[in-house]
Amino acid sequence: MTQQKKKDHQETEISDSVAIKTRRDFLKNLKDVGACALVTAIASGGIMSSFLSMTDAVASAPGGSRALTKRKYRYGMVIDTRRCVGCKACMVACKVENKTPPGVSYTIVSSHALDRPDEKPVFTTKPCFHCEHPPCVDVCPVSATFKRDQDGIVVVDYDRCIGCRYCITACPYGARYFDFGENYTMTESGPFKKIPSPEYNQFRKREEGSSPIGNVRKCTFCLHFQDAEGRYDKESGRWPSCAKTCTGHAIFFGDFNDPENEVARLIRERQPIRLKEELGTQPNVYYLL
Repeated sequence: MTQQKKKDHQETEISDSVAIKTRRDFLKNLKDVGACALVTAIASGGIMSSFLSMTDAVASAPGGSRALTKRKYRYGMVIDTRRCVGCKACMVACKVENKTPPGVSYTIVSSHALDRPDEKPVFTTKPCFHCEHPPCVDVCPVSATFKRDQDGIVVVDYDRCIGCRYCITACPYGARYFDFGENYTMTESGPFKKIPSPEYNQFRKREEGSSPIGNVRKCTFCLHFQDAEGRYDKESGRWPSCAKTCTGHAIFFGDFNDPENEVARLIRERQPIRLKEELGTQPNVYYLL
């Protein structure tokens, strides 16, 4: 080996070792700082590009969340911001239906003030967006969160979830919450404590040390209302509680795969927007302005 080649070879080895050290340091930081501190780090922009590159690589691989499958249904929502009055009835209905504890809200309503004080603010209802390419799925180390093949609803397997909270960090919409085991006063004792949650048709009782305490939780589009064929029945009230309770009739829910469905018609006839489309997540929640 010539002197020049030997020098080049040494420089390559040094470069590779630095790169490996950098990757190891990155993974070590994930472990050391935890999910909460990682949110701060990502918000500062320091590791966002690395994180997105990693997610992109996983998603593009065979079997990744971007490997689209043919589905029988594609459930989603269209939310008319002009009809929403910010009453938050959807939030209350969701909590009552799913028996969620303090700090866990499957849908939230935020308000945005306009420049003109005489105009009402714009209210935005935000459930889980059940993205076509959900980054939360790609980062889960134990495959506890996944997108269902039959209807595209993104779910969490409470028995598999280890509570690492990487999915909370990865979700660009803030639609995931960690269950710390808190309870409302009225559910600490009495008949309320004995009522199980219908989530996932599992009817789990809330008990210390048992799932979903210690798990990440999120909106499921109230999939426990589906029949054996995976269909909702609006006429009998078996569809998402937020939509059926909305006082302004601002939340439309249905199957985008059915061209005759109300949600499919609305996105054809109107000009909806989706939040953070530049990220390529393709959320299944549209907004009418």
